[in-house]
Amino acid sequence: MSACEWPGNNPIMQEYHDKEWCVPSHDDTYMFEMLILEGAQAGLSWSIVLAKRDEYRKAFHNFDIDYCASLSDEELEIIRGQFNVIKNMAKLRAVRSNAIAVLKIQSEFGSFSKFLWSFSENTPMNNQLKSQEEMPAQSVLSEQISKELKKRNFKFVGPVIIYSYMQAIGMVDDHIITCPYHSLNRSGS
Repeated sequence: MSACEWPGNNPIMQEYHDKEWCVPSHDDTYMFEMLILEGAQAGLSWSIVLAKRDEYRKAFHNFDIDYCASLSDEELEIIRGQFNVIKNMAKLRAVRSNAIAVLKIQSEFGSFSKFLWSFSENTPMNNQLKSQEEMPAQSVLSEQISKELKKRNFKFVGPVIIYSYMQAIGMVDDHIITCPYHSLNRSGS
């Protein structure tokens, strides 16, 4: 079986591909982490963001949503100066604003997971792609989720970012069909 080619020879990208990408998650903290990391990627490569992931975890207390929601502008400036994270202040402020928005959703729906997964009727979409070139950059569903998140004051949640996010939390499986990590090939593992 031939695997997806996009991770290349980068061990961090390969590990992410093999263990996390397109694997369904319903854990609010993980889902928040991936939302922040996908937003941080805007204009950058995913390998840069993944290389900084441990620093993000240190800076944001393992993406503790309550902690992130309570950060002041001064604390965000300290994080920018002391941690090897993406230095863009709009992206750092989005950690706080997105955490606040997640807390509101948790209060309203019981969990961030319930809210997001309701868009796909709690079922991952299984794209049976023959090649990486067939992978879409966005979808009707990513546009719909993006609109709803923007209404709820989320930042860095355009339809392309949200499509990547859907892959990150396993709402969509975009492994090529011959990849051993495609959900149809993993079922026995």
